[in-house]
Amino acid sequence: MLDLTKLALQMQGMSQHMSREVEAARKRLEVAESLFEAAKPHQSKLVAHQENLGNRILFNAAKPVEPIDTCSYIPVPPKVHTVFATDGSQISPSAHEIAYCYLLNVGRIILYYGQSRHPVLDSVPEIYYQPEDLYISRQWGIRTEEWMGYRRMVSEAVILAEIGEHLLKTSSQLTTPTLAMVDGSLTYWFLEQLPWEARNLILEPILDAWESLRLAGIPILGYVSASRSSETVSFLRLEACPHPEPNCIKYCPTVGIIDSQGFSKKAPCQGVEPLRDTVVWASKLQPGQRSPLWRSQAKILDLYDGHQVYFCYVNVGTEIARIEIPAWVAENSEQLELALGMMIAQVKKGYGYPVALAEAHNQAVVKGGDRTRFFAMLEQQMIKAGMKNIGTSYKEARKRGSIA
Repeated sequence: MLDLTKLALQMQGMSQHMSREVEAARKRLEVAESLFEAAKPHQSKLVAHQENLGNRILFNAAKPVEPIDTCSYIPVPPKVHTVFATDGSQISPSAHEIAYCYLLNVGRIILYYGQSRHPVLDSVPEIYYQPEDLYISRQWGIRTEEWMGYRRMVSEAVILAEIGEHLLKTSSQLTTPTLAMVDGSLTYWFLEQLPWEARNLILEPILDAWESLRLAGIPILGYVSASRSSETVSFLRLEACPHPEPNCIKYCPTVGIIDSQGFSKKAPCQGVEPLRDTVVWASKLQPGQRSPLWRSQAKILDLYDGHQVYFCYVNVGTEIARIEIPAWVAENSEQLELALGMMIAQVKKGYGYPVALAEAHNQAVVKGGDRTRFFAMLEQQMIKAGMKNIGTSYKEARKRGSIA
């Protein structure tokens, strides 16, 4: 049991620490605001430095594709439109269960507005038990549990594309504005650590699904709530650099090295770290406004071909959300404005979070009772197949029946 009396003493120190952090964050925001104002007159010069120096800049700064002081209102979406989304959940494999397998469950949502059509709310389960499903990732040193999470992302994208293809076959959808939504980032940072063979098995079907949506004329949008990114703040480091042109390798070769006291050395341009983008844009955007578009410069996006990821920040009323879109949506201004308008409407209908994403999660989530019934069904099938001595490990059985 948790001893709340002992914990209360530690909470006092934590609250004092957080108070100091709030004051430090306020000062960093003031620095960022001054750098922002200084960068506006010569934004093109900073972008030129960013493009010309390339690998000599050792931090990940996004590139603005619109004036950095852009704060434009998002138009109201048409009354007749369609929004669909997917989200996934899983039952992880366990050596203590009756069988070593895992289950992926992808929630599907299609919401029709102004069309007198019933919504679609269901899920698509799939069980993985073949050796090639369970052990293929071990050749690359990837645990089965991690691989399961990657496979879930693939399933979410593939099913999203299948919904788009289904809607395209419906004649009424050819002229109806339609939006595909996913929860989270479109940039799969974890791919950077994977061997190329494993990376291709994950990324290729996802990009194929995006291409299917592009051909169908359906924009895809990634909604990132409580974003921790600092890509636009990092762009301000180009302005903060005291040298004639930013060159981390030439001027700051020792940055990041741990000194004798255990602290990491910082460059002169790191005065705003660890300030997040959302903090900066919260001070600039009114409800219903978006920031300028930015192109992410993450190295992993070099593998995305024509699906480079762009993003902007939107004040949706309850928070500053990071909205990510592929290049083919960002380059079509009409499609972009329609997508953002439908997204804002989803947030309002969902009381602070897109209703399609919330419902997709609710359809996907595997509850405790679902897990129990899943293994009960599996046990019945194993008995029918003539297997004996089926059951969980003694450790698992003991944990479920504690006498405490």
